[in-house]
Amino acid sequence: MKIALYYRHIEAEAESYLAELTDILHHHGIDTCEVGEDCDFLFSIGGDGTLLSSVQFIRPDSPNAFPPVLGINFGHLGFLTTVGKENLHSMVEELLGGRYSLEERTLLQLSALNAPLSTPFALNEVFVHRAEEASLLRTEVYVDNQYVATYAGDGVIAATPTGSTAYSLSCGGPILTPDSRCLAITPISAHTLTLRPIIVPDTAAIRLHVCDDCFLGIDSRRNTLAGNTELTLRRATFTIRLVRMNTQNFFSAIRDKLMWGTEVRL
Repeated sequence: MKIALYYRHIEAEAESYLAELTDILHHHGIDTCEVGEDCDFLFSIGGDGTLLSSVQFIRPDSPNAFPPVLGINFGHLGFLTTVGKENLHSMVEELLGGRYSLEERTLLQLSALNAPLSTPFALNEVFVHRAEEASLLRTEVYVDNQYVATYAGDGVIAATPTGSTAYSLSCGGPILTPDSRCLAITPISAHTLTLRPIIVPDTAAIRLHVCDDCFLGIDSRRNTLAGNTELTLRRATFTIRLVRMNTQNFFSAIRDKLMWGTEVRL
């Protein structure tokens, strides 16, 4: 077995855990390598942002060659990550024992004319947000070429089921289970109270016509976008596979990370 280790920045207090992980893998006869080499799994080491940024390594010409991703939380909330840095031994043993499942996660593919795109794929969301000096952003939203509305406010989010627990959720969007075959369109601080989030099938094409200069967000990546630009979002023709240990599921993650069912004492 060969595993690629991917991380962006390791805090000084977590360096010992990274060394421990490498030692555990080598002790079990598992080779480690750099991202981009042929491997069986990719370990994303950090937080959700690190895992999201791993999408940039998908090669559009051979997306199915991208290995399953297992997130190891060296950060804080870590909603997408599978295990914490305190459970490295048991995680490796479960992986070797085949006690895991692979979750197919939808990706959004963005196409745009005259828009800067370092990579067109998003695991969580694509959003537009007003420029700092602007009071609002006007965005015309279309679904399968049917005009929905002009959203006036801070911006608009198009989220996958994976991204429904991220930025979209903080803006009042719904939580979608990972196997939901749909997308969420969520306004950001809409100036019209009745403008609410809407769910559309993931077979739909979402078109955003931004009328003003703004910021374009593709997961954790940011770009500036000129006004009068049109963006088209579609479900990518392939998915990304996330590793989930058999002791976990989506709802256990909800309970643990969002503290559902936890008694609040004042």
